Amino acid sequence: MGSEGRVQSILVTGGAGFIGTHTVLQLLREGFRVSIIDNLDNSVEAAVDRVRDLAGPELSSNLRFHLVLFRFHLSFFRYCALAKDGCFDIKLDCRAISAIRRIWRKSFLKPGRISPLFCFIVILHLFMLNNFPWFDAVIHFAGLKAVGESVAKPHLYYNNNLIGTLNLYEFMAKYGCKKMVFSSSATVYGQPEKIPCVEDFELKAMNPYGRTKLFLEEIARDIRKADSEWRIILLRYFNPVGAHESGHIGEDPKGIPNNLMPFIQQVAVGRLPELNVYGFDYPTKDGSAIRDYIHVIDLADGHLAALKKLFASEDIGCVAYNLGTGRGTSVLEMVAAFEKASGKKIPLKLCPRRPGDATAVYASTEKAEKELGWKSKYGVEEMCRDQWNWANKNPYGYLPQP
Repeated sequence: MGSEGRVQSILVTGGAGFIGTHTVLQLLREGFRVSIIDNLDNSVEAAVDRVRDLAGPELSSNLRFHLVLFRFHLSFFRYCALAKDGCFDIKLDCRAISAIRRIWRKSFLKPGRISPLFCFIVILHLFMLNNFPWFDAVIHFAGLKAVGESVAKPHLYYNNNLIGTLNLYEFMAKYGCKKMVFSSSATVYGQPEKIPCVEDFELKAMNPYGRTKLFLEEIARDIRKADSEWRIILLRYFNPVGAHESGHIGEDPKGIPNNLMPFIQQVAVGRLPELNVYGFDYPTKDGSAIRDYIHVIDLADGHLAALKKLFASEDIGCVAYNLGTGRGTSVLEMVAAFEKASGKKIPLKLCPRRPGDATAVYASTEKAEKELGWKSKYGVEEMCRDQWNWANKNPYGYLPQP
């Protein structure tokens, strides 16, 4: 709630995704009004419907979901909007806002592959020009996030993550919304010389995905330096896992999973034959990489703590916080914990290391504990329990079983 009793309105980009849905649910329960923008590139609208189910009808009245499609055209700054009834297919210069507004009033944009370059530059204009609620702050999740894919397709990652975020900043400033919680990543630390990682360590990302986060952190600092009205919190996530305790929402990536836990769960339910373990010769106790796994509910609560800090502290500037548990767990230890929680044996295939992967990374969480009043509550056992509960109830994710 605002200082005068007004319900505060939060824009959540990428809010239909794994972390986004869990954070949106927590926001609704804390009394915020939430608007989600998502292109469903790696998520489904059913996830938002399930958030509504968990929140209940009263809280769900404060949730709006906006699904968009833009088709990329080689001509500079062009996109295509499709009407619901398919009656028109119009190319427009994205700066022609009055024309965009007319189309928006007549159409419902269908789901599909988005051109990230134009997402924010068009949609935020539409929000503001069509009497949408004023946004008090933005939580920015939207972005591509697979390390291996970023090594193979660096242009895609720089295009999507950098340009989309720059456009978002531009239109936040245009409409006077200068509070952001930014989804950064522990990948900005690269392979640290020592662990745990402290926020003032030298940053040296090892892959294109990590570098997009590193560059965007630097951009955020420059924006704040140029305009002292901005308040920006950079949340460096470590490795989000688990699911809501109800098993009603969880992680459901499209295609072959890039992250460990959704890969494990798909093996456990029979969708994949074996788990690929990338790297078995690291200088660790069992030869597998070590990461700091954090329950997604803890991560969602970290976003609430950051958001409240933005509203409470006028002079916060641009500041980074680690969100992790402060404990390192190896890949093979995580597999063993999941096997115990699920009662399933996970067949393994030992594979070479992936380019850009670090040996061991885990967080120092003292700063977040002290300044945000946030600390993780769940351990590996609870993470695996809730991950299995989600997988067991939803073996094919949000889709019906074939």
